[in-house]
Amino acid sequence: MRWIFCLPIFLEWRSRFTCKPEVFRSNVITGSSLSLQLHHQDPHPSKLSNSVSLHSFGFSSAINSNNWRERERERERKRPRRGSSKAEAFWQGVSRPTSIEMEPITGTDQFDQILSQAKELSQAIIIDWMAAWCRKCIYLKPKLEKLAAEYEDKIKFYSVDVNNVPQPLVKRGNISKMPTIQLWKDGEMKEEVIGGHKAWLVVDEVREMIQKHM
Repeated sequence: MRWIFCLPIFLEWRSRFTCKPEVFRSNVITGSSLSLQLHHQDPHPSKLSNSVSLHSFGFSSAINSNNWRERERERERKRPRRGSSKAEAFWQGVSRPTSIEMEPITGTDQFDQILSQAKELSQAIIIDWMAAWCRKCIYLKPKLEKLAAEYEDKIKFYSVDVNNVPQPLVKRGNISKMPTIQLWKDGEMKEEVIGGHKAWLVVDEVREMIQKHM
């Protein structure tokens, strides 16, 4: 009969150490459902929470890594290609010169022929009356040649050395000072700029003159 008195103690001991089957389900923060089915109760719940947190951290870090790669690919697509921009700049530099040398006029017949061709095309021409001994003329010439590149195929630039042409040609231009930049159109001189001041100011005045008669 002693075992009858020991029965409650035995049942209490059994209830403490017997595992009840349960199912634990956990949804992972990353959006993909992660179900953990545990057929026996874990006597160490702290280990269970640690394992779940580690698994969820692994999934979230993997997805974050994928998102980072997608963002990097998108940046690469939007980023301009250096090689293409350099190639475009190169071909633009090749197709458009930065300076065009002015064609020299050496005689009256050539002068008349240039005026007649410009009149047929309804275009204006620029004539730079200069002298080889004039320092301001020499300094202004490359500036005008750069300006000639800006108006390529629209206006042609010519130069006349007053010491190397017949004097009747100089009188036709009514030249008294050098450098003198004239705009001719329809066989007539329309306007002029006398370049006795700074070169960049002379270039600006010539540009305004061209814009007025284009």
